[in-house]
Amino acid sequence: ASPGAPCPAQELQEARSWGGARDLRPVDGDVLRWEGLLLPNKPPYNTGAFRFELTFSPQHPLAPPRATLRTSIYHPGVDLTGCVCQPLTSAQHWVPTTRATQVLQDLLLLLDNPDPQRVLRQDLAHELQHQPEVFWLRAEEHTRCHAETRPKSPAP
Repeated sequence: ASPGAPCPAQELQEARSWGGARDLRPVDGDVLRWEGLLLPNKPPYNTGAFRFELTFSPQHPLAPPRATLRTSIYHPGVDLTGCVCQPLTSAQHWVPTTRATQVLQDLLLLLDNPDPQRVLRQDLAHELQHQPEVFWLRAEEHTRCHAETRPKSPAP
């Protein structure tokens, strides 16, 4: 890490205070690998929670982290292995001052707003553009079958 740059351990504390993810923790005690649950805000995905992993490069923050969804989702921007079409973390767009929380916010925005321009699954992008009612019904059914139960909101 470059001098003055936040380390993933510091960023983990920051990301835990953001409300869009829950149960954020290092995988097997490794601060370069986090897992947690993303809580989408919009239908059809907002009925479930989606487990994700965020993997940081040993060169963090000079190299971007990689987000992977571990929960199956019916979404044109996420492939069958959980890879996510996330321009923010691509080599050409990555900026070392980008915070992990921003990566997670961007991921949540992607889930909430399927974009036919940010595509890893052409079939679903085509369905979304040409048969949106079919796409939304299938996405809703897939979420019901595969997503995790959303954690209850903490009491105020």
